[in-house]
Amino acid sequence: MTLNLKDPRAIKIIHQLIADYDIVIEQFRPGVMAKLNLDFESLIKVNPALIYCSITGYGQTGPLRDRAGHDMNYIARSGIMSYSGKKTTGPGLVGIQIADIASGSNNAVIGILAAVVYRHNTGKGQFIDISMTDGMMAFNAMYGAGFLVDGKDLEREETLLNGGSLYDYYETKDRKHVSFGGLEPQFFTNFFNTINRPDLIPGGVYPKGVEKIKQEIREIFLTKTRDEWVEIFNRTDACFEPVMTLTEVFRDALALEREMLVEVPLRAGGKVKQIANPIKFSVTPPEYHHAGVTAGTHTREVLTGLGYPDEEIANFEKTGLFM
Repeated sequence: MTLNLKDPRAIKIIHQLIADYDIVIEQFRPGVMAKLNLDFESLIKVNPALIYCSITGYGQTGPLRDRAGHDMNYIARSGIMSYSGKKTTGPGLVGIQIADIASGSNNAVIGILAAVVYRHNTGKGQFIDISMTDGMMAFNAMYGAGFLVDGKDLEREETLLNGGSLYDYYETKDRKHVSFGGLEPQFFTNFFNTINRPDLIPGGVYPKGVEKIKQEIREIFLTKTRDEWVEIFNRTDACFEPVMTLTEVFRDALALEREMLVEVPLRAGGKVKQIANPIKFSVTPPEYHHAGVTAGTHTREVLTGLGYPDEEIANFEKTGLFM
């Protein structure tokens, strides 16, 4: 459904809708929904059981509430990039929107579901303030906790997980890459034995002189192609995996057997490939009915359901309430 929210008639329609559609999610800057008379304080008067979730970069309060931003900005302000990347090149870009998806969307879902449980028990709704930057700050789960104890800032390539150990990516002969994440003794023992360096086992994954040892391991991996190393490591258990392209990922047995690629019907006929829901339910698996529709497809249907006659709906369209 589409509505021109600056048109006062839209407000009446939304008031009617939230009697049944009792969860609102919005991601405007703070204050925008209030100007439209669609903020939490306005709508909770219409439906006291309303759950209203606002997702912003920096939250509804604080000195940055009105500032624009994107994913990299939220990660930058979280502290995570101060100890991520390489000493020589600094912070590194990530090819997905971590703050948007992981700390924005996911925290919104968690918050909304918690509010639904509260409403189920009390009958009351509430407002949920999701800041993507707050969420990224909370991702400092391991090293942030340590900082709060000793007050020491971290440096790049100096901790267990940020390149300061053998836990890392390594280039291969064909300029592709592999990953080694064997932190536990049984895994790094298998790793060192597989690359014919059992002498490194006593030092573990975080040895003294790690830079020198790491360079030796880099040189070892440059002697074979990625796929040759994969074949070798398939014989052992060492937390070792190839860095794969999307073409490889969606042709791989893992994605196929886990049914991570689905064909979803289009309303106009035919099907389109999509990434599947990654959550596996034993009783209520996802059903893929259609791949989405054009914005506004159901506007007339919704308005008819609210009791508006065809003549008035036609006038709404003619006068710009929806397109």
